Amino acid sequence: MNKPSPNRRHFSMIRGFHLADWFTLANAFCGTGAIFAAMRFLQDGVVSDLLVGMALIPAAFIFDALDGRVARWRQSSSTLGRELDSLADVISFGVAPAALAYACGLQGGWDWAVLSYFVGCGVSRLARYNVTAEQLSGGGDKVKYFEGTPIPTSLVLVVVLAAAAWQGAIGENVWLGMLQLGPWQFHPLVLMFALSGSLMISKTLHIPKP
Repeated sequence: MNKPSPNRRHFSMIRGFHLADWFTLANAFCGTGAIFAAMRFLQDGVVSDLLVGMALIPAAFIFDALDGRVARWRQSSSTLGRELDSLADVISFGVAPAALAYACGLQGGWDWAVLSYFVGCGVSRLARYNVTAEQLSGGGDKVKYFEGTPIPTSLVLVVVLAAAAWQGAIGENVWLGMLQLGPWQFHPLVLMFALSGSLMISKTLHIPKP
């Protein structure tokens, strides 16, 4: 009986992960936990669950920063690692902030549209970065600047939501109130997500990469 080749062994993909990839997966783990925390809050109404979910986003940010540093230290960057990083960022800095915003009370029809736009901008921004990274590096090993704001900047949005939740300004008491526009409700606070998403997909805004 022939033995499977080394590259076809069970869990061979996981065995091939670099140390930096595990930090990236920790980023995704935190983002997923934040989404579950938002769902738990909607189910039970316990604000501490919501705050725990919000606290996981800064943790995801730390893991996101560390994976690049570890990759450079170990000289182990790879295409797989870059793709993992983008997918983790979509969860932690795209879907999770939108889910937390929804849990905080941005639940009107117009809010859904804006939050979906925000996530779509984040996905588009990461896809563009992956495609143009080599071009932006100018033939070197490092990208010199970001086109548009990086998606982890959505951490600022989560900080604002955390401050609102801490003060009890969620649900019917959400900051800036609510407007009825046609058939749907609209909470002006959601406009910060519209602004963040628009800045992410900007091609004229260049931010030097540290």
